[in-house]
Amino acid sequence: MANTASAKTGGERVNEPTQPTAPAIELDGLTKAFRHATAVDGLNLTVPQGSVFGFLGPNGAGKTTTLRILASLARPTSGDAFVLGHRVPTDATTRSFIGYLPDVPGFPTWMTAGQYLRFVGELFGLRGSQLAARVDSLLDLAGLKETTARIGAYSRGMKQRLGIAQALVNSPRLLLLDEPTSALDPLGRKDVLNMIAALAGRTTVFFSTHILADVERVCDQAAILNRGRLVSQAPIEDLKARHGSARRLMVEVDDPERLLAALAEQPWVVAVRRRQSGPLHIEVREIETAQRELPGIVATEHLALLRFQVEETSLEDVF
Repeated sequence: MANTASAKTGGERVNEPTQPTAPAIELDGLTKAFRHATAVDGLNLTVPQGSVFGFLGPNGAGKTTTLRILASLARPTSGDAFVLGHRVPTDATTRSFIGYLPDVPGFPTWMTAGQYLRFVGELFGLRGSQLAARVDSLLDLAGLKETTARIGAYSRGMKQRLGIAQALVNSPRLLLLDEPTSALDPLGRKDVLNMIAALAGRTTVFFSTHILADVERVCDQAAILNRGRLVSQAPIEDLKARHGSARRLMVEVDDPERLLAALAEQPWVVAVRRRQSGPLHIEVREIETAQRELPGIVATEHLALLRFQVEETSLEDVF
């Protein structure tokens, strides 16, 4: 069964932490070493309350280990981890206001979504009309309200949405999601991301992923982890600016071969890429120089300029 730890997306909270002004997550020199490797290495990280926070990194970066420590499922070798001012895993009260979805959740396949959510709600002490309203609200949020099939017949995307719903049964102040869009088809990813986006402003969402486009789509802040160490942390737009301003142009002309030959002589051009009959992607040393010089080259070569735009830095470049 997916690990549950408290959540509601609205209404009164049944488990309010005692330090409402503390950061949602605070890691201070967090380290987790195994026999042959160090998964998390001196990690310092602060996540503000109310954020939809992306925890980015390639596979093996230490993301899952960090989430397991935050969910009190693993102990750090050294360093400290705090959730809303409470130390984990020594302070057991944190489990009452954390919701957690592991990367590969398990479910009772013989139940329907409604039966499963009612079961989870009862574990948290919900009863009667309160339980019924909570289940109805979460089924609606997950897009499973009209589904009568048993969980065993669900697609992976449906199971992931159900997993997020179960982690929201008892109103978490912090929702931990481990690779919630991994191995999903495009439609499944879209549905899960829409569900995460709908939680903005209702709770703090901290989700790990190696899919950069997902973070750009739904997160307001992100941290980048590589080999257990923090590479960077900032609002999404600041991360892009910090790790490199836009230095690429996309140019389309009627005779790209002639433009390629002309660009080969320009000292401000670093490289030019082209996919078959598509536009030219030009990497430059200074974007201002390129914007000033390129139109003149196009005119000198008597070319028709069909498209000319600056390509934004993506989080792919940050890696």
